[in-house]
Amino acid sequence: MKQILQYLFNHQTLTKAEAKAILIEISQNKFNESEVISFITVFLMRTITLEELEGFREALLQLAKPVDLGTKDLVDIVGTGGDGKNTFNISTLASFIVAGTGQKVAKQGNYGASSISGSSNVLEELGYKFKDNSEDLKTDLEKGNICFLHAPLFHPALKSVAPLRKQLGLKTFFNILGPLVNPVRANFTMIGVANLEIARVYQYLLQKQKSEFMIVHALDGYDEISLTGDTKIFSKIGEKIYSAEDLKFKNVSPESIFGGETKEDAAKLFINILEGNGTEEQNSVVLVNASIALENTGKYGSYDDCLELAKESLESGKALNCLKSIIK
Repeated sequence: MKQILQYLFNHQTLTKAEAKAILIEISQNKFNESEVISFITVFLMRTITLEELEGFREALLQLAKPVDLGTKDLVDIVGTGGDGKNTFNISTLASFIVAGTGQKVAKQGNYGASSISGSSNVLEELGYKFKDNSEDLKTDLEKGNICFLHAPLFHPALKSVAPLRKQLGLKTFFNILGPLVNPVRANFTMIGVANLEIARVYQYLLQKQKSEFMIVHALDGYDEISLTGDTKIFSKIGEKIYSAEDLKFKNVSPESIFGGETKEDAAKLFINILEGNGTEEQNSVVLVNASIALENTGKYGSYDDCLELAKESLESGKALNCLKSIIK
Protein backbone atom coordinates (compact mmCIF):
# COMPACT_ATOMS: atom_id res chain seq x y z
CA MET A 1 0.00 0.00 0.00
CA LYS A 2 2.87 2.40 0.72
CA GLN A 3 3.94 2.31 -2.95
CA ILE A 4 0.34 2.89 -4.07
CA LEU A 5 0.00 5.85 -1.71
CA GLN A 6 3.28 7.37 -2.87
CA TYR A 7 2.13 6.98 -6.47
CA LEU A 8 -1.19 8.70 -5.69
CA PHE A 9 0.45 11.44 -3.62
CA ASN A 10 2.47 12.27 -6.76
CA HIS A 11 -0.82 13.26 -8.43
CA GLN A 12 -1.17 10.03 -10.41
CA THR A 13 -4.44 8.16 -10.93
CA LEU A 14 -5.33 4.47 -10.96
CA THR A 15 -6.34 2.36 -13.93
CA LYS A 16 -9.64 0.52 -13.77
CA ALA A 17 -7.83 -2.79 -13.07
CA GLU A 18 -5.67 -1.24 -10.32
CA ALA A 19 -8.68 0.35 -8.61
CA LYS A 20 -10.57 -2.93 -8.68
CA ALA A 21 -7.64 -4.92 -7.29
CA ILE A 22 -6.97 -2.45 -4.45
CA LEU A 23 -10.58 -2.33 -3.28
CA ILE A 24 -10.73 -6.14 -3.25
CA GLU A 25 -7.56 -6.19 -1.12
CA ILE A 26 -9.03 -3.57 1.26
CA SER A 27 -12.10 -5.79 1.70
CA GLN A 28 -9.78 -8.69 2.56
CA ASN A 29 -8.24 -6.60 5.39
CA LYS A 30 -4.79 -6.69 3.78
CA PHE A 31 -3.96 -3.15 4.95
CA ASN A 32 -3.90 -1.48 8.35
CA GLU A 33 -6.29 1.26 9.44
CA SER A 34 -3.86 4.12 8.81
CA GLU A 35 -3.15 2.92 5.28
CA VAL A 36 -6.85 2.64 4.43
CA ILE A 37 -7.62 6.09 5.86
CA SER A 38 -4.74 7.54 3.86
CA PHE A 39 -6.08 5.88 0.72
CA ILE A 40 -9.60 7.21 1.34
CA THR A 41 -8.18 10.68 2.00
CA VAL A 42 -6.66 10.85 -1.49
CA PHE A 43 -10.18 10.98 -2.92
CA LEU A 44 -11.19 13.72 -0.51
CA MET A 45 -8.46 15.86 -2.09
CA ARG A 46 -9.43 15.34 -5.71
CA THR A 47 -12.27 14.10 -7.91
CA ILE A 48 -12.38 10.40 -8.64
CA THR A 49 -11.68 9.53 -12.30
CA LEU A 50 -14.01 7.54 -14.52
CA GLU A 51 -11.57 4.59 -14.63
CA GLU A 52 -11.20 4.56 -10.83
CA LEU A 53 -14.96 4.69 -10.35
CA GLU A 54 -15.47 1.83 -12.82
CA GLY A 55 -12.82 -0.27 -11.07
CA PHE A 56 -14.18 0.32 -7.57
CA ARG A 57 -17.71 -0.37 -8.78
CA GLU A 58 -16.72 -3.66 -10.46
CA ALA A 59 -15.00 -4.77 -7.27
CA LEU A 60 -18.02 -4.09 -5.06
CA LEU A 61 -20.49 -5.70 -7.47
CA GLN A 62 -18.23 -8.75 -7.80
CA LEU A 63 -18.02 -9.09 -4.02
CA ALA A 64 -21.70 -8.31 -3.37
CA LYS A 65 -24.18 -10.90 -2.16
CA PRO A 66 -26.28 -11.78 -5.24
CA VAL A 67 -29.96 -10.81 -5.30
CA ASP A 68 -32.63 -12.13 -7.67
CA LEU A 69 -36.07 -10.55 -7.39
CA GLY A 70 -37.39 -12.17 -10.56
CA THR A 71 -37.59 -8.84 -12.39
CA LYS A 72 -35.43 -5.86 -13.32
CA ASP A 73 -38.49 -3.66 -13.90
CA LEU A 74 -37.63 -1.76 -10.73
CA VAL A 75 -36.92 1.81 -9.70
CA ASP A 76 -34.13 2.89 -7.36
CA ILE A 77 -34.04 6.45 -6.01
CA VAL A 78 -30.84 7.22 -4.20
CA GLY A 79 -28.48 10.05 -3.33
CA THR A 80 -24.76 10.06 -2.75
CA GLY A 81 -25.27 11.67 0.66
CA GLY A 82 -22.58 13.81 2.16
CA ASP A 83 -24.03 17.10 0.94
CA GLY A 84 -23.94 18.44 4.50
CA LYS A 85 -27.46 19.87 4.19
CA ASN A 86 -29.18 17.58 6.73
CA THR A 87 -32.49 17.42 4.90
CA PHE A 88 -35.18 14.95 5.86
CA ASN A 89 -35.17 11.57 4.05
CA ILE A 90 -36.41 12.84 0.71
CA SER A 91 -35.33 9.99 -1.59
CA THR A 92 -36.72 7.34 0.79
CA LEU A 93 -40.08 9.12 1.02
CA ALA A 94 -40.12 9.52 -2.77
CA SER A 95 -39.51 5.76 -3.04
CA PHE A 96 -42.66 5.00 -1.06
CA ILE A 97 -44.66 7.45 -3.15
CA VAL A 98 -43.45 5.70 -6.32
CA ALA A 99 -44.36 2.33 -4.77
CA GLY A 100 -47.83 3.69 -4.00
CA THR A 101 -48.40 4.28 -7.72
CA GLY A 102 -47.92 0.55 -8.38
CA GLN A 103 -44.36 0.83 -9.71
CA LYS A 104 -42.09 -1.62 -7.91
CA VAL A 105 -39.06 -0.17 -6.12
CA ALA A 106 -35.81 -1.77 -4.92
CA LYS A 107 -34.04 0.84 -2.83
CA GLN A 108 -30.59 0.38 -1.38
CA GLY A 109 -29.54 2.49 1.59
CA ASN A 110 -27.35 2.73 4.65
CA TYR A 111 -26.91 4.43 7.99
CA GLY A 112 -26.00 8.09 7.74
CA ALA A 113 -22.22 8.55 7.56
CA SER A 114 -22.24 12.35 7.54
CA SER A 115 -25.88 13.06 8.39
CA ILE A 116 -28.05 12.44 11.45
CA SER A 117 -30.35 9.93 9.80
CA GLY A 118 -29.72 7.89 6.66
CA SER A 119 -32.43 5.77 5.04
CA SER A 120 -31.49 2.74 7.15
CA ASN A 121 -31.70 4.78 10.36
CA VAL A 122 -35.18 6.10 9.65
CA LEU A 123 -36.65 2.76 8.52
CA GLU A 124 -35.14 0.95 11.49
CA GLU A 125 -36.56 3.61 13.81
CA LEU A 126 -40.00 2.99 12.27
CA GLY A 127 -39.75 -0.73 12.99
CA TYR A 128 -38.58 -2.15 9.66
CA LYS A 129 -36.52 -5.34 9.93
CA PHE A 130 -33.68 -5.52 7.44
CA LYS A 131 -33.76 -8.51 5.10
CA ASP A 132 -30.64 -10.31 3.88
CA ASN A 133 -31.96 -12.68 1.20
CA SER A 134 -33.87 -12.63 -2.09
CA GLU A 135 -36.93 -14.51 -0.82
CA ASP A 136 -37.68 -12.07 2.01
CA LEU A 137 -37.07 -9.11 -0.29
CA LYS A 138 -39.45 -10.61 -2.85
CA THR A 139 -42.11 -10.96 -0.16
CA ASP A 140 -41.80 -7.25 0.70
CA LEU A 141 -41.97 -6.40 -2.99
CA GLU A 142 -45.18 -8.40 -3.36
CA LYS A 143 -46.78 -6.93 -0.22
CA GLY A 144 -45.79 -3.29 -0.58
CA ASN A 145 -44.32 -2.79 -4.09
CA ILE A 146 -41.03 -1.93 -2.38
CA CYS A 147 -38.08 -3.70 -0.81
CA PHE A 148 -35.15 -2.17 1.02
CA LEU A 149 -31.58 -3.42 0.86
CA HIS A 150 -29.49 -2.36 3.85
CA ALA A 151 -26.15 -2.03 2.08
CA PRO A 152 -23.88 -3.66 4.72
CA LEU A 153 -25.87 -6.90 4.47
CA PHE A 154 -25.24 -7.14 0.73
CA HIS A 155 -21.75 -5.64 0.61
CA PRO A 156 -19.60 -7.54 3.10
CA ALA A 157 -16.63 -5.79 1.51
CA LEU A 158 -17.74 -2.56 3.21
CA LYS A 159 -17.70 -4.06 6.70
CA SER A 160 -14.00 -3.39 7.20
CA VAL A 161 -14.28 0.29 6.28
CA ALA A 162 -17.60 1.13 8.00
CA PRO A 163 -16.00 2.14 11.35
CA LEU A 164 -13.42 4.27 9.52
CA ARG A 165 -16.11 6.06 7.53
CA LYS A 166 -18.01 6.78 10.75
CA GLN A 167 -14.87 8.09 12.43
CA LEU A 168 -14.11 10.40 9.51
CA GLY A 169 -17.71 11.65 9.33
CA LEU A 170 -16.99 13.01 5.85
CA LYS A 171 -18.22 12.24 2.37
CA THR A 172 -15.85 9.65 0.87
CA PHE A 173 -15.69 7.85 -2.47
CA PHE A 174 -17.86 5.17 -0.86
CA ASN A 175 -20.71 7.71 -0.88
CA ILE A 176 -20.11 8.12 -4.61
CA LEU A 177 -20.04 4.36 -5.14
CA GLY A 178 -23.17 3.61 -3.12
CA PRO A 179 -25.77 4.54 -5.78
CA LEU A 180 -23.93 2.49 -8.41
CA VAL A 181 -23.72 -0.84 -6.59
CA ASN A 182 -27.28 -1.90 -5.84
CA PRO A 183 -26.96 -5.69 -6.45
CA VAL A 184 -30.51 -5.76 -7.83
CA ARG A 185 -29.29 -3.72 -10.86
CA ALA A 186 -32.67 -2.06 -11.40
CA ASN A 187 -33.64 -0.94 -14.90
CA PHE A 188 -34.49 2.58 -13.73
CA THR A 189 -32.23 4.58 -11.47
CA MET A 190 -32.49 8.16 -10.27
CA ILE A 191 -29.34 9.35 -8.54
CA GLY A 192 -28.89 12.59 -6.65
CA VAL A 193 -25.41 14.08 -6.51
CA ALA A 194 -24.09 17.08 -4.59
CA ASN A 195 -21.27 17.83 -7.00
CA LEU A 196 -21.38 18.69 -10.72
CA GLU A 197 -18.03 17.04 -11.42
CA ILE A 198 -19.32 13.74 -10.02
CA ALA A 199 -22.56 14.15 -11.96
CA ARG A 200 -20.50 14.31 -15.15
CA VAL A 201 -18.46 11.21 -14.25
CA TYR A 202 -21.68 9.34 -13.43
CA GLN A 203 -23.16 10.37 -16.76
CA TYR A 204 -20.15 8.99 -18.67
CA LEU A 205 -20.31 5.73 -16.72
CA LEU A 206 -24.08 5.19 -16.92
CA GLN A 207 -24.29 5.98 -20.63
CA LYS A 208 -22.40 2.72 -21.23
CA GLN A 209 -25.30 0.72 -19.73
CA LYS A 210 -28.64 -0.40 -21.12
CA SER A 211 -30.62 0.76 -18.09
CA GLU A 212 -32.32 4.16 -17.95
CA PHE A 213 -30.99 6.79 -15.57
CA MET A 214 -31.50 10.32 -14.40
CA ILE A 215 -28.88 12.21 -12.41
CA VAL A 216 -30.20 15.17 -10.44
CA HIS A 217 -28.19 17.97 -8.87
CA ALA A 218 -29.53 21.06 -7.13
CA LEU A 219 -27.22 23.86 -8.21
CA ASP A 220 -26.95 25.13 -4.63
CA GLY A 221 -25.38 21.82 -3.57
CA TYR A 222 -28.13 19.35 -2.64
CA ASP A 223 -27.97 15.71 -3.77
CA GLU A 224 -31.65 15.72 -4.74
CA ILE A 225 -34.22 18.05 -6.28
CA SER A 226 -34.48 20.39 -3.31
CA LEU A 227 -36.56 23.20 -4.93
CA THR A 228 -34.34 25.65 -2.99
CA GLY A 229 -33.01 26.77 -6.38
CA ASP A 230 -32.55 25.49 -9.91
CA THR A 231 -31.84 21.81 -10.62
CA LYS A 232 -29.69 20.28 -13.33
CA ILE A 233 -30.93 16.92 -14.63
CA PHE A 234 -28.76 14.58 -16.72
CA SER A 235 -30.09 11.67 -18.76
CA LYS A 236 -29.06 9.57 -21.77
CA ILE A 237 -30.33 12.27 -24.11
CA GLY A 238 -28.46 15.17 -22.52
CA GLU A 239 -28.81 17.67 -19.70
CA LYS A 240 -31.09 20.55 -18.81
CA ILE A 241 -31.58 23.08 -16.01
CA TYR A 242 -35.05 23.32 -14.46
CA SER A 243 -36.47 25.97 -12.16
CA ALA A 244 -39.00 25.06 -9.47
CA GLU A 245 -41.63 26.70 -11.69
CA ASP A 246 -40.66 24.47 -14.63
CA LEU A 247 -41.42 21.51 -12.35
CA LYS A 248 -44.82 22.99 -11.32
CA PHE A 249 -43.75 24.04 -7.82
CA LYS A 250 -42.66 27.13 -5.88
CA ASN A 251 -39.19 27.60 -4.45
CA VAL A 252 -38.78 26.47 -0.84
CA SER A 253 -36.41 27.64 1.89
CA PRO A 254 -33.58 25.41 3.17
CA GLU A 255 -35.13 25.60 6.66
CA SER A 256 -38.39 24.08 5.41
CA ILE A 257 -36.71 20.80 4.41
CA PHE A 258 -34.52 20.42 7.52
CA GLY A 259 -34.39 16.85 8.82
CA GLY A 260 -34.35 17.47 12.58
CA GLU A 261 -31.73 17.01 15.29
CA THR A 262 -32.13 13.29 16.03
CA LYS A 263 -33.05 9.98 14.41
CA GLU A 264 -36.33 10.13 16.35
CA ASP A 265 -37.07 13.55 14.83
CA ALA A 266 -36.37 12.18 11.35
CA ALA A 267 -38.70 9.20 11.85
CA LYS A 268 -41.54 11.39 13.19
CA LEU A 269 -41.18 13.75 10.26
CA PHE A 270 -41.11 10.82 7.82
CA ILE A 271 -44.34 9.26 9.07
CA ASN A 272 -46.00 12.66 9.42
CA ILE A 273 -45.48 13.35 5.71
CA LEU A 274 -46.75 9.90 4.66
CA GLU A 275 -49.83 10.37 6.87
CA GLY A 276 -50.70 13.49 4.87
CA ASN A 277 -49.62 16.01 7.50
CA GLY A 278 -46.53 17.35 5.76
CA THR A 279 -46.14 21.05 5.04
CA GLU A 280 -46.62 22.31 1.50
CA GLU A 281 -42.82 22.60 1.13
CA GLN A 282 -42.13 19.08 2.42
CA ASN A 283 -44.79 17.58 0.17
CA SER A 284 -43.53 19.51 -2.84
CA VAL A 285 -39.98 18.19 -2.49
CA VAL A 286 -40.95 14.53 -2.13
CA LEU A 287 -43.51 14.77 -4.95
CA VAL A 288 -41.10 16.34 -7.43
CA ASN A 289 -38.47 13.65 -6.80
CA ALA A 290 -41.03 10.85 -7.10
CA SER A 291 -42.41 12.35 -10.32
CA ILE A 292 -39.02 12.58 -12.00
CA ALA A 293 -38.27 8.98 -10.98
CA LEU A 294 -41.57 7.85 -12.55
CA GLU A 295 -40.91 9.87 -15.70
CA ASN A 296 -37.52 8.16 -16.01
CA THR A 297 -39.24 4.80 -16.56
CA GLY A 298 -40.96 6.07 -19.71
CA LYS A 299 -44.05 4.08 -18.73
CA TYR A 300 -46.35 6.67 -17.20
CA GLY A 301 -46.63 9.44 -19.77
CA SER A 302 -45.45 13.03 -19.41
CA TYR A 303 -43.97 14.66 -16.32
CA ASP A 304 -47.40 16.18 -15.61
CA ASP A 305 -48.98 12.71 -15.74
CA CYS A 306 -46.33 11.38 -13.37
CA LEU A 307 -46.91 14.29 -10.97
CA GLU A 308 -50.63 13.48 -10.82
CA LEU A 309 -49.83 9.83 -10.07
CA ALA A 310 -47.42 10.86 -7.31
CA LYS A 311 -49.95 13.24 -5.72
CA GLU A 312 -52.62 10.55 -5.75
CA SER A 313 -50.23 8.07 -4.12
CA LEU A 314 -49.46 10.45 -1.25
CA GLU A 315 -52.92 11.98 -0.77
CA SER A 316 -54.83 8.68 -0.92
CA GLY A 317 -52.59 7.01 1.66
CA LYS A 318 -51.30 4.41 -0.81
CA ALA A 319 -47.67 5.40 -0.10
CA LEU A 320 -48.31 5.05 3.64
CA ASN A 321 -49.90 1.63 3.10
CA CYS A 322 -46.76 0.48 1.27
CA LEU A 323 -44.73 1.30 4.37
CA LYS A 324 -47.22 -0.32 6.73
CA SER A 325 -47.35 -3.52 4.67
CA ILE A 326 -43.61 -4.16 4.97
CA ILE A 327 -43.34 -3.24 8.65
CA LYS A 328 -46.11 -5.61 9.88
